[in-house]
This record gives sequence, structure tokens and C-alpha cells, in this order.
Amino acid sequence: MPHGSDIAFTDAVKAVQGKYGVRAFNEQVIANRAWGTEVTAELAKFVAVRDSFYLGTSNGEGQPYIQHRGGARGFLKVIDAATLAFADYPGNKQFISAGNLSENDRAFIFLIDYETRQRIKIWGRARFVEDDPELLSAVLEPSAPSAKVSRAVVFTIETWDVNCPQNIPQRFSEETVAHVVKKLTERVAELEAQLSAVSD
Repeated sequence: MPHGSDIAFTDAVKAVQGKYGVRAFNEQVIANRAWGTEVTAELAKFVAVRDSFYLGTSNGEGQPYIQHRGGARGFLKVIDAATLAFADYPGNKQFISAGNLSENDRAFIFLIDYETRQRIKIWGRARFVEDDPELLSAVLEPSAPSAKVSRAVVFTIETWDVNCPQNIPQRFSEETVAHVVKKLTERVAELEAQLSAVSD
């Protein structure tokens, strides 16, 4: 039975790993780490707080394309154990991803959390859905209830893997920084009040 890693580690990839002497290392990684094929609690938790991700597609000739998708935290929804979905809001009207998926449904989702320096890679197949009101309602962002969503992108998971934090720069969101600054400002005000009381 094929292992989930075989989707990423094709015969060509394995040959290159062998050429550079890292095939045994990757076999050990596969043996010690499960490549998921369904949504686990770990994956669901990670997805639920993401406010952006990258969607990779390619056309029928194999020309790749990566598109950034962003929204409110949790805009990428877990539909069931093997399915993710998100609303397709109006964009730049180029429809490159849509065109690619119309002739090649293989797709890739790359999720990254810069604060914790963690990333998850998901391989699968994707399609646009336009005629499912229940699904469209499920992926509508709560922060934009009046937005007109005519389509959703449905992503069926084939396998996923947690990548190492190496070389991921640590960055913090505006929300996180604002929270820290607020606490520091409040503490400074408290100390200034105490100093003022002593000097008086």
C-alpha cells in the first residue's frame, strides 16, 4: 500500500535523495513521523487560527502557479475528515488558479505560522463549487456576512506533513504586537503613578 509520503517523494525525488546521500535519512523521517491523510485535532487547530496561506496549482502542461489567500482567522474551514474549503471572494480577475484547476485538479496548500515558526504542507486535489448554497454558507466569513460569495474552493486532502522550523524567520502579527505594547504601556503608567505618589 502506498505511503502518504510517496505523493511528495516520487521516484525522481527519491533518486535525487539517493544521489546526495540523504535517502536513508528521509526513510528514517518517514518511519518516525506519520504523514496524515485526514484532518487530525492538530491540523484542525492549526487551520482554525490561520489568516492566510498559499495555494499552489499548475496547468495541464505543468506550469506552476502560487496564489496567496487571506482572510479573517479561520477562513479556511474544515468541512470533514478529508476536506477543507474556503470562500472565493472577488480578486484580481485573472482566474489563473481557476483555469489551472479546470484542467488539472492537483493542488497544494502551504500553511505557515511565523510566530511559532511552524509550517504544514498539504497535498491534494481542488475544485471550484458554485451550486451548493449550504457549502457557500459554511465558508462565508462571519466578519463579512453581507459579502456575495458565488463560489467556494473545495480541497480534498491526499496527505499532509509538518515541516521543520529551520530557516523560518520569527515574525509577529500586528495584533500580537499591539497586545504586548498595551500591557507594557499599562505597566509604565502604573509605575509612573507609583513614582508620582512617592514624590508627592
